[in-house]
Amino acid sequence: MTSPETYAVRTSEEPAAGPDIASAPARRPRADWRKRGEITLLAGPGIIVFVFFVILPVLMAAFYGFFRWKGFGFPDDFVGFENYVLILQDATFREAVFHNFFIVVASLILQGPLAILFALLMNQKMRGRTLIRVLIFVPYVISEVVVGTGWSLMMQDTGAVNSMLAKLGLEWMQQSWLSDPSVAMGTLMLIISWKYIGFAVILMLAGLQSIPSELYEAAAIDGAGFWQTQWRITLPLLGPTIRIWAFLSMIGSLQLFDLVNIIWGQYIAATAGTSTMATYMYQNGHLAGNYGFGNAVAVLLFLISLVIALIYQRFVLRRDTAGAVTGPSGRKTT
Repeated sequence: MTSPETYAVRTSEEPAAGPDIASAPARRPRADWRKRGEITLLAGPGIIVFVFFVILPVLMAAFYGFFRWKGFGFPDDFVGFENYVLILQDATFREAVFHNFFIVVASLILQGPLAILFALLMNQKMRGRTLIRVLIFVPYVISEVVVGTGWSLMMQDTGAVNSMLAKLGLEWMQQSWLSDPSVAMGTLMLIISWKYIGFAVILMLAGLQSIPSELYEAAAIDGAGFWQTQWRITLPLLGPTIRIWAFLSMIGSLQLFDLVNIIWGQYIAATAGTSTMATYMYQNGHLAGNYGFGNAVAVLLFLISLVIALIYQRFVLRRDTAGAVTGPSGRKTT
């Protein structure tokens, strides 16, 4: 009689009888083609739209940027890199680039901490929390035309802001909020922060609600205070949300056009010190009738945004996206 030990040894050494898996016909190629077909069917329409509405316009702008073109007919006055040389030599363009980067930094410094504080406040149980959320988010969904028109009327020399200061006995605080270069950029940052902070608050709230409450309970048991808990738990776990918001804020600041053009008009932005690369492109391309020059400015704006996006992706967002994309075998793809 065979002992249980002997039977266990034999069964571990001798494979059980059955079909030979190695000799079975391979079905992997057919499955791969089916998977590729599904990906093509689902992603194809999006890829076509992206190519025709993003890639193709960029290539056309790069093509027209090499010509002196008035916007009609096929361009035939080839000037090479002359448009780009003129742009880079123009002090007004360099000033506009400086304004864009100032807006990028100021938006991050002003909106980021305020959005986190508002999100922490509205994440607490309190009366009127829903109403406060709506009031903070409403400016973001209002049209830029409405926001720009309203603020431009209030900030006029005889507008509501200066009138209110006069009635409060604060005449010394009255300013030419839109035309004085020393305060115009501050006015712009106030309007931008009021308009877009609601978007940042909503993102921060979504990030806060994804943090497990057990962590806060454990911190409270360990005797951690409110601010210590926020510093040690909330901010580290809110990091991915903050980095995504910062990326969106930077790209939006580099492409800022509508508010500046509506509030300061077509020609006042440069003299008031609030011009941006987009307003420079509009003024010197569309309004001047020199569409080849305007396309060259658009290409430079695209390249600056692309370089900043790639650098940010490489050094900041990489820690959030590492391991998020895997291949068929579960291994990370590069």
